[in-house]
Parts: sequence; C-alpha cells; structure tokens
Amino acid sequence: MKNLNKQRMFWQSRRGMLELDLLLVPFVQEVFDDLTTDDQVLYQDLLDHEDQDIYAILMGSSHSEYEKYSAITSKILGHSKAQHLNTILNTKK
Repeated sequence: MKNLNKQRMFWQSRRGMLELDLLLVPFVQEVFDDLTTDDQVLYQDLLDHEDQDIYAILMGSSHSEYEKYSAITSKILGHSKAQHLNTILNTKK
C-alpha cells in the first residue's frame, strides 16, 4: 500500500511548475484529509506523472488513459475556483 501521509503528499505536490504549485499545494493542505482513501490513492497516482502530464490532465486532456483522474481533477479545480472566489469576495469587503 502506498504511503498516504499528508506531509509526504505536501512535498510531492510541490512541483517544478508554478501553475501546478498554485493548484496542488493548497489542495493538499486544505482538502487531502477529507478525501476518501480511494481519492487519496488517486491523487498519489496523479502525482506519479511528469509535470507536463499533470498539467495536461488538469487542463482537460482528452487522452482516454487519463479518464480515471476525472474525479480528483474536478475536486482540485473546484477547490481552486472556490479559493479564488473567496479571495475576490474578501477583497470587495
């Protein structure tokens, strides 16, 4: 079984692309503990890919081999969208 330690996931979420860091690091810090074990394993599997592949998966690559990541990518992108919306709403106060 894979090691699904949150701290380990945090460091694996730190990537070589700023765009990925901005999506993955807040997700793992704020959401990872609330994921099901299956989603945590899927997130770990996603991180096993190269940065360019992860970026393509998150941006909606149509490769059938990446379809298994649709559930976790929607959660990552949903979290990012909510995070940005909260930032916008808080700056308007």
